[in-house]
Formats: sequence, C-alpha cells, structure tokens
Amino acid sequence: MDRFLATLRQQRWDDHRFYHHCRINQSLHLLSAVCFVVAYGLLFVDPAVASLLAWCVSMTSRQAGHFFFEPRGYDHVNDVSDDYKEAIKVGYNIRRKVVLMSVWLAIPVALWLSPSLLGLIEAAQTGTEYVRDVGMGWLFLGVAGLLFRVVQLAVQQDLYQAVAWLTKILTDPFHDIWLYHKAPLALMRGERIDPMSHVHGA
Repeated sequence: MDRFLATLRQQRWDDHRFYHHCRINQSLHLLSAVCFVVAYGLLFVDPAVASLLAWCVSMTSRQAGHFFFEPRGYDHVNDVSDDYKEAIKVGYNIRRKVVLMSVWLAIPVALWLSPSLLGLIEAAQTGTEYVRDVGMGWLFLGVAGLLFRVVQLAVQQDLYQAVAWLTKILTDPFHDIWLYHKAPLALMRGERIDPMSHVHGA
C-alpha cells in the first residue's frame, strides 16, 4: 500500500509540475473537473447523458487547455525539453490524445452512416435516440481507453504504475478542484503563467 500511494503521489506531482503551467489550462481543468463530478453522479441516473456531459464539456475543455494554451517549448521550471516530457508521460501524451480524440469524433460519424453499427445495436429511429447512442458509444470509448492504457502500463512498466494511474484518472476531478480552484482569480489578476515557485522549492 505504501508503494502504491507513493506512486500515486509522484504521478500527481509530475502531472501538475510538467503539464499545467498555464492559468488558462488550469482554469479549464477546474471547469472540466466540476463537470466530471456532475457526470459521475449522472452515471447512476442516465449513463448516456453523463457521457455526453463528460465528453462534450469536460474532455473538450480539458484537452483544449493542453492543445491550445499550455506552453510546448523548453520547460525552464523543470529544466527539461517538451520531447522529454512527452516521452515520459505516464498517461495520454499529445500523440495518444490525438488518436483518442480522433476515435471520439469518428463515433458519431459511424453511427450516422450506420445507425445499427452493422447490426450490432438497435438502430436509432429519432434524433434523440441517435444522440443517446452517441453518448453510449462515447461511454464505451472512455472505459476502453482507460483499460487499454492500464494494460499497456502494466506490460511496459509494472502493475503499481498501472493501478496508480487508473486511480489518479478516476480521482482527478476532485483533486483538480482542490488544486486549481484559485486559477481563475490568478488569471483575472493577469497572471497567465503560474510561477510554480512551489516546484522550484521542491
């Protein structure tokens, strides 16, 4: 248990110090986290709606922060290159995220072209049914994406890294709310980049 908790703490620390320098990115992660918490609750009521909220708001805002706002040059705070950070990323680095988001976009197209997915599901008869099928497709993608990376990490590294990463991902919404709740205020003060003084002192 001690090793697992230490691994989880290290993954969270590395994720913050390497990939969340921009206050816009942090603020978008706060928005994402709040919506994910709501989606968690909706999972027990309406999984399709929960998935639509998680993917259309939480995931798009979260990934927009990384793709469009987070600095991609040399990281002077940690004294490492962007290539280094991409290579050691435990979860989904930019390349893996591009693949994941491409599949995400392909699901509604596939359901539009073949509402029954070649006979695998009952074809939607209305627009509402189509949207709900998209939501369930995205829910399946989310679960599959998590399990796929867990297996990869277990094979490439070890089971502790894999289970710690899964735990980190599932609890990130709660952790991000605590970590980035002051980011919008810092951004309104004109602080676009977090000085990361706590990283320098670590």
